[in-house]
Amino acid sequence: MNLIEQFLYYARYELNRSQLTVDAYRNDLEQMADYLAPARDAASLVSLTTGDLRLWLAARAGGGDSARTLRRKVAATRALWRYLVKKGIADGDPTRDIEAAKLPVRLPQWVRPATMDAVLDEPLDEGDSTAVRDRLVVAMLYETGIRRAELIGLRDSDVDNVRRELKVTGKRDKQRIVPYGPELAAMIERWRAARGPVAGGDEPFLVTASGKPLYPSLVWHIVHDSLRQAGASGQVSPHVLRHSYASALLSDGAGLQSVKELLGHQSLAATQVYTHVTMSELQHNYKQAHPRASKQQ
Repeated sequence: MNLIEQFLYYARYELNRSQLTVDAYRNDLEQMADYLAPARDAASLVSLTTGDLRLWLAARAGGGDSARTLRRKVAATRALWRYLVKKGIADGDPTRDIEAAKLPVRLPQWVRPATMDAVLDEPLDEGDSTAVRDRLVVAMLYETGIRRAELIGLRDSDVDNVRRELKVTGKRDKQRIVPYGPELAAMIERWRAARGPVAGGDEPFLVTASGKPLYPSLVWHIVHDSLRQAGASGQVSPHVLRHSYASALLSDGAGLQSVKELLGHQSLAATQVYTHVTMSELQHNYKQAHPRASKQQ
């Protein structure tokens, strides 16, 4: 068994890495060995330098590998050399001075306020409980920024329409309070009237026509169909409404830390991506509105 196979066995059965991860390691490390150490013996591998590994990564980049793929290859080689050092096979780690390729910033998709106004201001048949519920689903996702799973998990007692607050249970069971406005409060009252009374506060807040809790694909279809009917283009999903909520808050002057708390993010870095979205919107508005924005010299 060569060193790479020994490492893969160690990763699978001692580190308890998934088979998917081990397969990815195998592909990347075999590729590295083919290029730099075809013999795959200890002498060949431990003699490799940082420069050798950079040469291989540069060749992969020149062959069209994406930044994400290159980052995975760096992670695989780092894992291998941690193993070699741990087992006393290698004295040093040539991967320590290799920087992973930076991923391009991917801006979140979002829906313009005018489109959301078209969705939420459309006349509604308040005698149709399903229509009332569907409108409320879209409104709650857009006006509170909660995740789809958080919406589905709301109990009736979590929705305080007097204080106009939601008690939301997010990732890792972390709870937060999210405020909402009077318009959404009125929609909640209409839904509770259409739904009818519930046995207790622990009952699901939003339910299907048969009284069962909502499920993820139904929420996705409600949002998708509502936005498409209003003419929204691009990706439309419950999470896009969360992005739209954050972007709207920041565009109107909300502080980054406040938006972080409202979204339930663990770190400010996860929230900062929305500043790119708001800057993109400002640039778009400038180009559309300023009389000299498109003037050529």
